[in-house]
Amino acid sequence: MNGTIAKAACIGGGVIGAGWVARLILHGVDVDVHDPSPDAERVVAEVLANARRSMPRLLDASLPVPGRLRFAASIADAVAGAGLVQESVPERLELKRAVLTAIDAAAPVDAIIGSSTSGLLPSDLQQGMAHPERLVVAHPYNPVYLLPLVELVGGQATTPDSLTRAQAIYTALGMKPVTIRREIEAFVGDRLLEALWREALWLVHDGIASVTEIDDVIRYSFGLRWAQMGLFQTYRIAGGEAGMRHFLHQFGPALKWPWTRLMDVPDLDEALVARIADQSDEQAAGLSVRELERIRDDNLVAIMRALAAQQGGRGWGAGELLRQQEAAMRSDTQAEPLRLLSGTVPTEWIDYNGHMTEHRYLEVFGNTTDALLAQIGVDAGYVASGRSYYTVETHIMHLGEARQGAPYDTTTQILHADDKRLHVFHQIRNSDTGAILASAEQMLLHVDARAQKAVAAAPDLIARVAALAQAHAHMPRPPAMGRHVGQRPG
Repeated sequence: MNGTIAKAACIGGGVIGAGWVARLILHGVDVDVHDPSPDAERVVAEVLANARRSMPRLLDASLPVPGRLRFAASIADAVAGAGLVQESVPERLELKRAVLTAIDAAAPVDAIIGSSTSGLLPSDLQQGMAHPERLVVAHPYNPVYLLPLVELVGGQATTPDSLTRAQAIYTALGMKPVTIRREIEAFVGDRLLEALWREALWLVHDGIASVTEIDDVIRYSFGLRWAQMGLFQTYRIAGGEAGMRHFLHQFGPALKWPWTRLMDVPDLDEALVARIADQSDEQAAGLSVRELERIRDDNLVAIMRALAAQQGGRGWGAGELLRQQEAAMRSDTQAEPLRLLSGTVPTEWIDYNGHMTEHRYLEVFGNTTDALLAQIGVDAGYVASGRSYYTVETHIMHLGEARQGAPYDTTTQILHADDKRLHVFHQIRNSDTGAILASAEQMLLHVDARAQKAVAAAPDLIARVAALAQAHAHMPRPPAMGRHVGQRPG
């Protein structure tokens, strides 16, 4: 069972729901969204934009053709034809029951219904459903489009087959499903986080540390360890050559010391809420939520890419999962051009003829090149070192007309690559019709800006470019390749 689905429905378009939308669309799944909030389309668009920015830099393989996004007026309209329905409405039991009952009544009989609840029992959610056997809790972590873990929890009525099918679906989306053996409130991840959160609240309440200082303690120490080994393996190493048994004997007695406030919770009165909120505002230093999300995404991409580079290319932790996902993507798309950008033609791109104006084609091709460079590893750090690829030659052919609101995507074929040169062929297509709107052949040189000369790229960069060039070597050469201005057709 490969878990591949063609269409999904997302009921609820808040932070988590929008994250599901982004992961599904960028893995080639069409998504219908239903959310009555007037802000839903804006929130989904903003989260999807962040995902389009970060995911191509995360994966060292081309993403599939993006799925289609549609907003539906009703639950029944949204779930029609869906292989997966992901519910992400607010954490209120009666609301979730009502929504899940409506989903169950309208969804195809073979659809898996996943709830994003972070703590409600699936057995409680199943009450009132005609087909409760297909409901599973599928609890993700924010941002859903980058963090791969999803906790799967079955209720009393959930069948083993539904859990198996759900595991296959989420695996096909590049996730790491962990099936919880028995349903408990808050599952596993949130129980562990809740323990840390309770202690952190007491530390702020008692004036021991500020929110920034507590976050610094986490992110400059054990947070880095947890990113790649987790808790138990970290403590196994702490036990030295004698391992976990020695660690437990040495530090186990400390568990009986009366210092913890774990079973007690400070009263979240207005004074404590104000203190935490004020310190959090100061910590944010004026950055908006979307700006903080982009910083978070950049950091997560860098950490996971670093983990993917470990162990002789096998990867470690979340990096190993990336390697596996990349291998699967390459096996599916190795004979296809890279699909790097997609969007719709905005009003400001339209000229007096009612079509996309000339210089915007160059802008889209330039953005496509930037997306290609980001995918092969030319990130901000690489550019800051004074090295990058520079476009030295471009030939554009205008082949079709793009009107306001027209959906488009771009593809890239690597024609040739060596240690200094990168020869590419881009196309802009109408996503609906498949018609080619324009093509661009470009030559790029890898340059050391400080030395002001072409130099060989970094070895890992050369290896990634060479792998792409090899994958594209057996593709047909574009007919427009090598043309010059004024050349006759044929």
